[in-house]
Amino acid sequence: MKIVIGGAGEIGSHLAELLCNERHQITVIDHDETRLRHVAEVADLIAVEGLTTSITTLQKAQVHKADLYIAVSPAEEQDMNIVSASLAKQLGAKKSIARINNDEYLQEENQALFIDLGIDYLFYPEKIAASEIDGLLEQSYTNEIMEFSGGKLQLLTFKLEENSPLIGKKISELTLDMAKLLYRVLAISRNGETIIPNSACDFRLNDVIYIIAEREGIDEALYQSGKKIIDVHNVMILGGTRMAEMIAKKIEQRVTSLKLIEPDRIRSEELAVSLPHTLIINGEVHNTDLLEEEGLRHMDAFVAVSGSSATNILSCVIAKRLGVQKTIAEIENLEYVKLAESLGINTVINKKMITAARIFRFTMRHHVQSIKYLSGLDAELMEFIVKPGSAATKGKIRDIDFPKDAIIGGIVRGNTSSIAIGDSQIQAYDRVTVLALPNSVNKVNRFFE
Repeated sequence: MKIVIGGAGEIGSHLAELLCNERHQITVIDHDETRLRHVAEVADLIAVEGLTTSITTLQKAQVHKADLYIAVSPAEEQDMNIVSASLAKQLGAKKSIARINNDEYLQEENQALFIDLGIDYLFYPEKIAASEIDGLLEQSYTNEIMEFSGGKLQLLTFKLEENSPLIGKKISELTLDMAKLLYRVLAISRNGETIIPNSACDFRLNDVIYIIAEREGIDEALYQSGKKIIDVHNVMILGGTRMAEMIAKKIEQRVTSLKLIEPDRIRSEELAVSLPHTLIINGEVHNTDLLEEEGLRHMDAFVAVSGSSATNILSCVIAKRLGVQKTIAEIENLEYVKLAESLGINTVINKKMITAARIFRFTMRHHVQSIKYLSGLDAELMEFIVKPGSAATKGKIRDIDFPKDAIIGGIVRGNTSSIAIGDSQIQAYDRVTVLALPNSVNKVNRFFE
């Protein structure tokens, strides 16, 4: 697929690198020579210097040949994205999508305006991330969240701590009764390494395990992992960013107590009007004494979404030490993700990764329904619809020579779901969940075509 990316900021650069790894033909446009040079160093692509709103520049990038145009200039250049995406579509791009930072544009009554401009899809990274955090607070038992086929299968993620009954056991000990298997371990993250486990693989202290479970299997997975459902009634949010405001609006009426700390007085006053059921505290986010004074140790969950990755990490570490069970940190620097997880932070949210997964929907073949990049794991989680006559239907899973760097997790057939085992037989039109390391994604794709 030929893809043109307008904007070489953080999201544009991250997307370019990921899409190049998927063997797409990528062209990146940016007016900033430094940003353009940086993205050209990390990905094999064509770099075009110039404004994304310039017709001459868009023509030079050959948008008329593009299967997809992605306008992802930084948030402060939102208007450029709208103009750029519209121009690209008018110049011949088959699909055109744009990054925005204005929730008003996403309202249903306004969507027709952007369709008339030729823009197929608008995405707001902060809103996507806020929705993810809302889901994690609602389903407090997991550090990652993804549902398949209307919730028939769910992704669960746990860190194995000292109280976990799994430590020292082998996977084979969990699968003695294959007929009653309600969940399956898809991957283990251990010391920065991603492991696709086999039956002989054992569990160790501080492993982060990624599980796919049927609804009936969630309680069993929690029990065996030594985890429990956390009732989230008291929440503290650090930072008064747009993302923080969106999270607070989603949860303020369903929790008992919600506190938000913001250092800027004017912004605090704005938030006090916008969030009538939230206690807004005007104070420094770096002030650990303030966090304690405001009852951090009594919180069920702590969400750090200030503008500083370092502040978010450090404050979550403090929250964990004070006994807060659920900590969530928004981290912009991808290189900090593994550091944050090693420090015991429950969940790391990265806008680039979440947004990339949404955009990837436009680059997928028709049989791929969804995709997710998991923080702390060098792998992709995908849901396929099986095509008739595909290699996946040619025998039992154990006999179809499925790539070793991938694992089939679950199968949804009509209204029924099951956890995949070696004797499972995949049929045409099944929805199949697969976790794959990057080097096996294309091989896995071919199995379902």
